Amino acid sequence: MSELPLSARDVEFLLYELLDVERLCEHPRFGEHGRESFDAMLGTARRIAEERFLPYHRKADEEGVKLVDGKVTPIPETKAAYDAAAEAGFLAAHHDEAVGGLQLPWVVTQAAFAHFKAGSVQLFSYHFLTIAAANMLATFGSEEQKALYLPRMLDGRFTGTMALTEPQAGSGLADLSTKATPSGDGSYRIKGAKIFTSCAEHELSENIIHMVLGRIEGAPQGTKGISLFLVPRYRLDRGGEPGEPNDVVMTGMLEKMGWHGNTSSPVNFGENDDCLGWLIGEPHRGLFYMFSMMNEARIGIGLGGAVLACCGYSASLAYARERPQGRLPSNKDPDSPPVAIVEHADIKRMLLAQKAYAEGSLALVLYAASLVDEQKTAPDAAARKRAGLLLDVLTPIVKSYPAEYGTLANSHAVQVLGGYGYTKDFPVEQYLRDNRLNAIHEGTTGIQALDLLGRKVGMEDGAAFTALATAIEDTIEEARGDNALGAMAGELADALECVKETTWALLAAKDGGEIDLALANATLYLDTLGQVVIAWTWLRQAVVAAARATGASGKNANFYAGKLQACRYIFRWELPKTGQQCALLAGLDATTLEMQDEWF
Repeated sequence: MSELPLSARDVEFLLYELLDVERLCEHPRFGEHGRESFDAMLGTARRIAEERFLPYHRKADEEGVKLVDGKVTPIPETKAAYDAAAEAGFLAAHHDEAVGGLQLPWVVTQAAFAHFKAGSVQLFSYHFLTIAAANMLATFGSEEQKALYLPRMLDGRFTGTMALTEPQAGSGLADLSTKATPSGDGSYRIKGAKIFTSCAEHELSENIIHMVLGRIEGAPQGTKGISLFLVPRYRLDRGGEPGEPNDVVMTGMLEKMGWHGNTSSPVNFGENDDCLGWLIGEPHRGLFYMFSMMNEARIGIGLGGAVLACCGYSASLAYARERPQGRLPSNKDPDSPPVAIVEHADIKRMLLAQKAYAEGSLALVLYAASLVDEQKTAPDAAARKRAGLLLDVLTPIVKSYPAEYGTLANSHAVQVLGGYGYTKDFPVEQYLRDNRLNAIHEGTTGIQALDLLGRKVGMEDGAAFTALATAIEDTIEEARGDNALGAMAGELADALECVKETTWALLAAKDGGEIDLALANATLYLDTLGQVVIAWTWLRQAVVAAARATGASGKNANFYAGKLQACRYIFRWELPKTGQQCALLAGLDATTLEMQDEWF
C-alpha cells in the first residue's frame, strides 16, 4: 500500500503547535474531545484514504465516469470510498451529537478531509458537496426539512449538489432565470437549466439533493429576487424514502482537463413541467443564505488547492532524491558519479518554492477553519465578532492563494521531473491538471478579487481589514524579540504599511465615484494582500519553529530548520514583489481598463 503524500508531521505541527487546537476542548461543545480523539479521527482518515482513495486516484482519472445502461457510473471503487468515509462518520463529523454528529471542531474536520483529498480529490468531491449542502440545510432549513433530509445526508444515504450557475449567466447571478411557481401545497414547480453542476447524477446514493437558486414568479430582478430551493432527484414517499422521479435530468457530461472521477454537467429542472422544489428559509433570501455558507465552502476549495500542492511537492521531492543526473558546476571531473538532482541549486529553488507555497497554503486554510470554530464558540461577543471579521476578509485569499500558487507549485513539480513530469508514468501531471480547476471553483480568482476589494476590505468602515492588520502587527511584535526573525518582522511591517496606504487610497477612489478604475486591478490587489498574508502565516510558523528548534534533534531539528528556511524564501523571493505592486495599485494604473476591444 502506498503512503499518503501528505506529511503527518506537518499536520501535527499546524494543529497542535501552531493553532493549539486542544484549547478548543475547554468549550462545552468540544468538552468530550481531546488530542486522543482528534488523533484517532485523523488516523482513521489517513487509513481510509490510503486504502480506499489513493489506489484509485489514477484509475478514476484514466477511466472517468461512463454512461452504462442509461446510468451515470464512476469507477466501481468510488462506491467503496464513498461508503467508507460515510460509515466512519466523516459526513457528520462537525454536526451535533443530537443528529448523529461527532461535534468535532471544524479545523480538525478539515485536517481529516485533507487526508481524503490527498488520496483523491476527485473521489472526495461527492462527500464535499454533500457536506456543503447538508450544512446549508442544517443552518437555514425548516424543522420539517431537516427531519426529512438531514439524517439521510449525514449518514450518506443521500448525497448533495450545488446547482447555481446557468448557461446564459455564468457567474452573473443577477441574470439568473430559473423560475419557481407556487404549487399551492407549499411546494414550487421549478423550471430552468443549470450548468457545471458537479456530481449531479450517479448511483452512489439513494437520492441526490440539489440546492437550487431560482426566482419565484413575480420576484424582483437582480440578486435581491433570488431564492433557494431544495430539489431532490426523487420525491420522498410518506415514509420519507425515495419515490417517483422529480423531473431532474442531467443532459450531458462535460469533458474536463482534470477531476475525471466525477461529472460536471448541464442539468435541466422541469423539462416536463413536473419538477417540485421546496423553499429554504424566506423568499428572496437565497443569495444571502448561499453567501453565508460560502466561507466554509471556499475554505474547502482552498484546502484542495493546498493539498494538491503538498502532493506534488511530496512526489517531486521523492523523485529528486532518487534521480542521479549531472554534477555540480564546481566539479569538472567527468569520471565522478552523478549526484542526485536534489543537490542542484535550481532544483532546490523549485522544491523550496513548492514547500513554501504548499505548506503556507495549508497553514492558512487551517487557520481560517479555526476562525470558523472561534466565531461560533469564543467566550465573549468581541472575540466572536473579531473572528467573523477576520474570516470575511481572509476568505477570498484562502480560496485563491492555494489555487493560484498551488497550481504554480504543481507546475514546478512537473519541471523537477523534466521529461518524465509530462508523462502519466508519474502523478505530478495529474496533480497539475486537477489543481487548475480550483481557481475556478466557487468563484474565479477575479471574482474573489472583486469581493475582497469591492466589498470585504471596506465593510463596516474597514473593520475587517483593520482586524487583519492588527493580527499581523501582533505577530510582528512577537517576532521582533527573536534575533533571527527580527529583520523579517521589520520587512513585514513595511509591506503591511504599504498595503494599508494602498488600500485606503483605493477605497477613497472608489468612494469618490471612480469605481471602475479603483477596481480595475483588483486581482493584483488580491495577490498583493495575499503575499502579505502568506508572509504573516509563515512568520507565525517561524516563531513557533524557532522556539521549538532549541534542543531539538534528528528529524525534529530538520523539520524546524525546513520551516525556517521556507519562511526565509517567502521573505526573500515573494514579499518584496509587493512594493512594485502597491505602486501600480496606488497610482490607479488604467492600462488594462483603457484597452479597447478593437485593439486585441
